[in-house]
Amino acid sequence: TGAKNGVKAESGASDDELTSDILSHYSSASETTSVLDDGPGSEQVDEQTAQEETEDKLKQCIDNLMDKSAKTRLAALESLRQAFSSRVLYDFLTERRLTVSDCLERSLKKGSGEEQAAAATVFALLCIQLEGRDEAEEGFKMLRPILTTILSDSTASIAARQSCARALGMCCYVSAADDGEDLIKSMALLESVFMSSYPNREGTLPTPKPGSPVLHSAALQAWSLLVTVCPASRLRVLLGIHLPKLQVCLQSNDVNYRIAVGETIALLVELGREIDEEFEVEDGEGLCECLKSLATDGNKHRAKNDRRKQRSIFREVLHYIENEDFTEEKIRFGVESVYIDGWLRRRIYYAFKEILESGVRHHLQFNPLLRDIFGLGAPLILDAAVKGNKISRFEKHLFNSAAFKARTKQRNKVRDKRADVM
Repeated sequence: TGAKNGVKAESGASDDELTSDILSHYSSASETTSVLDDGPGSEQVDEQTAQEETEDKLKQCIDNLMDKSAKTRLAALESLRQAFSSRVLYDFLTERRLTVSDCLERSLKKGSGEEQAAAATVFALLCIQLEGRDEAEEGFKMLRPILTTILSDSTASIAARQSCARALGMCCYVSAADDGEDLIKSMALLESVFMSSYPNREGTLPTPKPGSPVLHSAALQAWSLLVTVCPASRLRVLLGIHLPKLQVCLQSNDVNYRIAVGETIALLVELGREIDEEFEVEDGEGLCECLKSLATDGNKHRAKNDRRKQRSIFREVLHYIENEDFTEEKIRFGVESVYIDGWLRRRIYYAFKEILESGVRHHLQFNPLLRDIFGLGAPLILDAAVKGNKISRFEKHLFNSAAFKARTKQRNKVRDKRADVM
């Protein structure tokens, strides 16, 4: 398949073929690194050959990141985006991470807005590929200054700033969330972006500049991801500052920003209730009235799909605020499932899905980072005996939820200690 979005029209047949070859080779050599295969030697040789050919093509893409032609660089970034999102490449990338990081830094510093946006996305994927280990943290420290510069630059393209916001949130979450200083700095920068949408002293919302709701949504969602790993002491402060302002932002004219705000409010309330059983939303009645009107919005000036999406999301938010009800979602991959049973877990899952797109299921199956985050344990080695002896869905659900909560608590304990030191 050719590039889904971004550079398909410009990339030329040879670049599309390169991407297509990479993906088709990976599908044929599919899960060789994760599933043991005792098949005939000839099959293993074929798989090894396919793997080597694919790696050669990936090396060519990395070389093309240094090409003088912007078109060639963009095509290479798109090929890497597709390869990184659809496969786990830890061993291959560990050896080449510095070269790739250098090339991405060059694209971020000197490329057009389109190239900057593509490079930021590929960097977020690189951090996910490096499983949040020391190598990912090293890369984040190297590229964070340029991500920060672009995000803060009001003259940079909206697409580049949006991509940098998303990359900053994801890279900090997977590789620097245990570093209290990095976490607070990244959150403060993202706040500075979306707080420009907050009401003024008179309580009215400012008129948004063209494209700014898209940027505000990306910054708010990236910030929300980092809130999920925030120390409880810091969280109490954030709830007091942001919840009242976000309630006013529900009146924004942009449907996608309203939805991002509604989901963030639900997440903050869930976290508030976790740290304080008696937590109550300031002006809870006013909030519920506003949510009810959004959940039943029949405004004919809005597009039909926008109205449907908005009503669905705000019904969920309203039910959670009023009764702590949450509609559980089940994500299947291979013979396993992940249950999305709360706003915190939902924000984390959709943050990965935004970047990995359709590859999120493959990474849930084989990437140790995502499996650790969602409490899934080591990647499964499947054979007929295992497939025939499935544990019950309910048992799996209980185990996943317990492991996820235990991990979140442990991470927060570490951060609380570091926050106290700071």
